[in-house]
Parts: sequence; structure tokens; C-alpha cells
Amino acid sequence: MGRCPSFRYTFKIVKRIASAVLVILMVAAHGIADETSFRRVRVPNLKGKQIKAVLTFSDQDKAIEVHPAKGAAVSIPYGQIDKCDYEYTNTVVGERNHWLKIDYHDQDAPKVFVLLMDKHEYLPILDALKAHTGIEAEVLGNAK
Repeated sequence: MGRCPSFRYTFKIVKRIASAVLVILMVAAHGIADETSFRRVRVPNLKGKQIKAVLTFSDQDKAIEVHPAKGAAVSIPYGQIDKCDYEYTNTVVGERNHWLKIDYHDQDAPKVFVLLMDKHEYLPILDALKAHTGIEAEVLGNAK
């Protein structure tokens, strides 16, 4: 049993392979930005009715993105968020509604975006808000 005389791992070959692998890993790590999505949220449509939506914290775009089932998506850059508030309200039948209000500015115009969070997802959404934007929602009213 002898060695294959036509192929040897020389330092030059190993160095090239290692460099190529390192470049591939760096490109892959840079391309994979953290995104956290929540599918059980509702947002008001133009008529005021609550419709299903997907809430995404996109670190690649550095924005909170809301994609309603019908209608135009909303993108709020992290840097334009002024503050966030969390509050829950009780309905007539005794259910709690969990609300997130995002105060932000678009150029010089102040804007507000409100969404209704699912009772099973409101805590993870508030955690994701803090983790992705660095902003902790102020707890209002009944939620204190």
C-alpha cells in the first residue's frame, strides 16, 4: 500500500482550502440576519376592523415589519421609534386584549401604530421588542 504519488496535501493547498472555507462561512454568517416573526397579531384596516397580520422584527432591515392579510405592509425602522406602550383591556365577556402601541416619526411627522397581540404571544413579542430594538414597552393602565 503506497501513497498516491499525484496528490499531496501541501501547505499551499491547505491554505487555499482553509481560506475558501473561511470566506464562505463569513459570507453565510453575514447573510443570515436574525428575524423573529409572530403570526397571531391583528391590526386595524381602513374601516377599523381588526384583521390578521404577521409581525416581524427584521435585524437585516433594522425595522419592525407588519404584513396584514389584506392591505399594504408597514415598515417602521428601529431608529424612528420614539417609544412603545403595552396595555391590556378587558372585554365584556371577560377576555383580555393585549395592545402594543408604537410611537414613531416619519421625517418630522409623528405617527402611531397599534396592534392587538395574542394572549399566548404578547410576552414573547414584548421580549423581542426589547431584544431587537433596545426599547422596553412602558406598561400602562390595567397591566401595571
